[in-house]
Amino acid sequence: MSQVVERANMQLAYSRVMKNRGAPGVDGMRCEDLKAWLKANWTQMKQQLLEGSYRPQAVRRVDIPKSQGGVRTLGVPTVSDRLIQQALHQVMQPVFEPTFSESSYGFRPGRSAKQAVSKAAEYTRSGKNWVVDMDLEKFFDRVNHDVVLARVARVVEDPKVLRLIRRFLEAGMMANGVETPRYEGTPQGGPLSPLLSNILLSDLDRELETRKLSFCRYADDANIYVSSQRSGQRIMDSVRGFLANRLKLSVNEAKSAVARPWERKFLGYSVTANKGNKIRIAKTSIERLKESVRNSCRQGKGMSLTHAIEKLNPMLRGWMNYFSLTQTRTTIEKLDAWVRRRLRCLMWRQWKQPKTRESRMRSMGLDAHRAWKSSVNGRGPWWNAGARHMISAAPPKFFTQLGLVSLVSIHQHLQCST
Repeated sequence: MSQVVERANMQLAYSRVMKNRGAPGVDGMRCEDLKAWLKANWTQMKQQLLEGSYRPQAVRRVDIPKSQGGVRTLGVPTVSDRLIQQALHQVMQPVFEPTFSESSYGFRPGRSAKQAVSKAAEYTRSGKNWVVDMDLEKFFDRVNHDVVLARVARVVEDPKVLRLIRRFLEAGMMANGVETPRYEGTPQGGPLSPLLSNILLSDLDRELETRKLSFCRYADDANIYVSSQRSGQRIMDSVRGFLANRLKLSVNEAKSAVARPWERKFLGYSVTANKGNKIRIAKTSIERLKESVRNSCRQGKGMSLTHAIEKLNPMLRGWMNYFSLTQTRTTIEKLDAWVRRRLRCLMWRQWKQPKTRESRMRSMGLDAHRAWKSSVNGRGPWWNAGARHMISAAPPKFFTQLGLVSLVSIHQHLQCST
């Protein structure tokens, strides 16, 4: 605990909390207020931590809708509790990091989802054409406190640290002014939860390594690659039992399966079914991007096309940066064309009257007869957005000049830089 409250460690924790920002907790204190609050309260807080009497406040419950249905529950700690969790994380991470598996990629320094996807594709290309795709049911909501603390206690001996971690785990969940006690789970939202998840699931990693299995784990998302369906089913059954008996965790049967890798997705990616097993973007990831673009364009009905593009660009850049590993260029080209069609649809909707449509298309280079005929064709916005007259009036170059980023260009740039 003396390492946790040490000045340099607390200063680093403060800078990271301020960098990450985040919403206020149950006390309503913002990140901007933390410095002044610490000046008045740090001496007392530090004494409580060293004595082992510090008690965290309840976390604020926030339910985030999932794209596949249901909600993901976040527990937002107060800013002061986030500071202490971050300070704990900075002391504990270097101690536990050497004990983690090479096949664990989530929430670890120097490791990423892309590395996990690349390794998974490597296993598939090596001939392991069956995957045991395991999804842990409500993992962060179901973590058993005694089980995870027993794993922490293998390495951390300070009883004050162990007591503080338990208090963070047991801090109540508050929603609409009502606090509910917690007896299990480590809600996402605080700096400590990702580390605790890796500490707990490290037992699973070691079990799979002992069996000499090829696997990739990113947080609670684990894929095991095998050569036959029969061995995959056998492993699924035995690992299900291991999780239940040793870690008190259950497998989400609806989301888990033994299947071909190209029939499943892993961290938003999949692979092609041909011999090369190229990395591709999963269909659900593509649909999620399309839905985000649709929503953005719906919100942009009353704004200029330039403004709509300015809103889209960060979304497109971020998405393509994450999916830069994809090896199927055709998919990206089709998406680029789809985004342009969506913007043409927005333009057509904004040109509400046939006279306006005729005038705009003439100003964009269409001859008078074609512009008039197209403006009164009676078809809907989406049909017109993909028709030749609108493609002629607003070709790819038109959108490039307005500043729209190209997914193909971003992908090419990222491939060259790597």
